[in-house]
Amino acid sequence: MYERNYDLLRSKFKEFFFPTLLTSMAGNICLFADGLLVSFLIGADNLSAIQIITPIITFINLVYWMIGLGGSVLCSVSKAEFDEERSNSYFTVSIISLLVIGVLFTIICLIFAPEIIRALCSTKPELYSLVAQYYYVIIFEMPFLCYVMSLSYFIRVDGFPKLAFRVILISNIINIIFDVIFMGIFNMGLGGAALSTVVGYGIGSIIISYYFFKPTRTLKFIKLKAKSFFTYLKNISTSGFSSASTQLYETIRILIINALVGYYFGKGGIVAFGICLNSLFILFIFIIGTSQTMSPIVSVYFKEEDYSGVDYVVKRSLKILLVSSLILSALFIIWPQSLLMLFSVKDPVDVPIVLNAVRIFSVSYVGMAIAFFYTFYSQAIQKNKISTLISLLEGLVIPVIAAVALPQIFGGVGIWIALVVTEFITVLFIFAYSRYINRKTNGEYSGFFINKHNDEKNVFEYTIEGNVSQAVDLSNKVQDYLSRNKSATLVSLAIEEMLVNIININESVDSIDVIVRDNDENILISIKDTGIDFNPVIENDNLEFDNISVLNKIADKIDYSRVLGLNSTVITIKN
Repeated sequence: MYERNYDLLRSKFKEFFFPTLLTSMAGNICLFADGLLVSFLIGADNLSAIQIITPIITFINLVYWMIGLGGSVLCSVSKAEFDEERSNSYFTVSIISLLVIGVLFTIICLIFAPEIIRALCSTKPELYSLVAQYYYVIIFEMPFLCYVMSLSYFIRVDGFPKLAFRVILISNIINIIFDVIFMGIFNMGLGGAALSTVVGYGIGSIIISYYFFKPTRTLKFIKLKAKSFFTYLKNISTSGFSSASTQLYETIRILIINALVGYYFGKGGIVAFGICLNSLFILFIFIIGTSQTMSPIVSVYFKEEDYSGVDYVVKRSLKILLVSSLILSALFIIWPQSLLMLFSVKDPVDVPIVLNAVRIFSVSYVGMAIAFFYTFYSQAIQKNKISTLISLLEGLVIPVIAAVALPQIFGGVGIWIALVVTEFITVLFIFAYSRYINRKTNGEYSGFFINKHNDEKNVFEYTIEGNVSQAVDLSNKVQDYLSRNKSATLVSLAIEEMLVNIININESVDSIDVIVRDNDENILISIKDTGIDFNPVIENDNLEFDNISVLNKIADKIDYSRVLGLNSTVITIKN
């Protein structure tokens, strides 16, 4: 009775997943729609110009992923450790750094524009004018993009995933509307496509700033000395680099693959590779949506040693990834013509190249989903070295070696085969690494996702509904479980007082998770609920119930944090 049912965690996963998925969907569909509109309004050949600019975009993505996502993960961990000052420090450093970097990047790209464009067009100098049209406008998007995306990561950590989704959705709807206006009505060409993106994220920057006027937000800007600022920035970059480095490696990989397909297939190869990458926008709706939902939740639960909760989130996430990647893989293997129609590819020379590339490339989807998810997962549990290594192998080392070597055997088609081989070698490497860690730690870490396990003899996990009778009944059962422990009565009383208070101050609470850990020196009681913000450590003169005053007298220590939109309270009672 009262065995943990994961209803609270299931509800929280859904609360984060759908807005995060829709946020990812909005961003990726916009990129996908951009490609469709460019193809439809000004011709599919213009896609090759946008493809050449991709390294610039992926580089700035690396920066805001590294600092924004890395900072938000450390912010989550700090909240799990009940350190509000440090969580606010990570928030402050991340947002300010990205604003400065976004502006500086735009200035540098503007000053050195001719040199950068020539370098990008080194293998296709005839595309210089088309690339320049897009480049000179899109670089002004960078400060807005950095601000919107980085702030959206922290907003999710602070329990406002719907706001992040609405901002990204509105930004991209505006983008698509102005695509039609600038390219279709005003005939502005690729410059119009870039300008619509700038306008979309410019307006999005204004809307997302509404977060700072929310009275219930917990993240705030604080003053920091220069030395502390850069120390925090170093920690953020170290944490975020593992997952963000996928963007760096993708930048280099795209440059190399572009050169190889251009050499073997000419313009048709660049178009085919561009369409393959565009097909990933659909897959990455699910990959990024699931990974970014998992990341803050796992980082908090792993830090709190709630390994059962981590297992639940990982298994739920993996099911979503496997189903979505298998469906999309099957779709494009069976019906690659769908992408030809979407991107208006009609050149009889390009058609067979694109069809072959899409069919082969689609086989890599499942391995790609697993490798990407594992990178985010290992970052969330603070295993940054393996996360960075997987990113390096999957993003650069394996694909480049394979793309150079396999065409020697299979001709140009070996490039597409190399992209498939990359993902499956990466998954095999992860499996081998997991087995190695399991043996090295004598079973402390186990499974493909190297998670720990709770000691079932000393850790008790419960879930109750929000009613007083269950709270009282549970406290009695915990006392029975700990009957041999001299602190059993105090633990039982602490659980009862805290749970009854949560129930009394809320109109309704669907479920409350309670985890009791019997350590050698003390007993930890971890309680999570979705009720109104309430810190039991702070005196509240308006409180009608005296449960908390009793709790503060019997507990040796009480820690509280509002994280992921949950009240997280840990009560310590010494043995």
